[in-house]
Amino acid sequence: MSVQRITKQLSTILTAAGSLVEQTHADALLVLLDGTTDWQKLRQSLPESIQKVIVAADREEDLAGASDFGLIPLPLHKEKSPLLERLQHALLEAVADQILNSNCDVIAVYGGFEFQKLDSISLIRLDDRMRRLTSRDLQALESSVPLKTLKVVIDLATQIGREGREGKKVGALFIVGDTRKVLQHCKDSGFDPLKGYSRKMRNLFDPRVREDIKEISQMDGAFVISADGVIEKSRQIVEVAHAELTLSKGLGSRHWAGAAISQSTKAIGIVVSQSTGTVRLFQNGDTVLRIEPMDHAVKWHDFNYDPPLPETAD
Repeated sequence: MSVQRITKQLSTILTAAGSLVEQTHADALLVLLDGTTDWQKLRQSLPESIQKVIVAADREEDLAGASDFGLIPLPLHKEKSPLLERLQHALLEAVADQILNSNCDVIAVYGGFEFQKLDSISLIRLDDRMRRLTSRDLQALESSVPLKTLKVVIDLATQIGREGREGKKVGALFIVGDTRKVLQHCKDSGFDPLKGYSRKMRNLFDPRVREDIKEISQMDGAFVISADGVIEKSRQIVEVAHAELTLSKGLGSRHWAGAAISQSTKAIGIVVSQSTGTVRLFQNGDTVLRIEPMDHAVKWHDFNYDPPLPETAD
């Protein structure tokens, strides 16, 4: 178990973050950790006036004892994932668990440059990152599809929207729930790479399966997913009328298909925009959630420095 020591430098950073919470009237402080830490010292480094301090780490055992000091533990289960993915997932989970509102401001402390070293502070406006994403919306969707299935599909969709594949932007359509009726409106668009595989090897709760889906998402066609997270078919053409739908200008055929199938069945359409990476969720033909992608990873460049020439005497 890795331990994040509360050094003098880290204590100074936490104090500065706490001051920013007060000065900006932010709603919460989020500390993204790479392991466990001294919860008492962490809490003591922050102003007592801050009521909502969220501590997020990959494993539940890393957060043991945090709640004893008035901290809100948030396990991520995102070991070895990139920083921005962990940060986005922490915000999504906090909203889904009703820890945060979807339109609040959060001061985040995280390790932006070195592993196990908290060295960065950001002010994040959730309304900018996850427009219209609210816990109430997610719970309403749970009536037809379990929340845990929605979370894993949403997480996969946001990764595809942000990362693309092999340097290219990728769009995708996931249709979740009411599988039998959905398949009545589908036909194969070509070879289904998942045909013949066992349900276990098509279960999205397996990280290896999610990586396979990222590859397949480069091909045309929709993924049809059961309520328990198993991909029933991939590369499907959705054939359903959408004359009565009203969508925003600029949305393409993938969005119309996702909205239309959600109107004709009890399924939820989850669409990744190829052009922007935005993820939209459709239910009953309407956009019920919209998730904006996090910033792309930093592109590092070599630092070139030419020292000044020494002065020469006249």
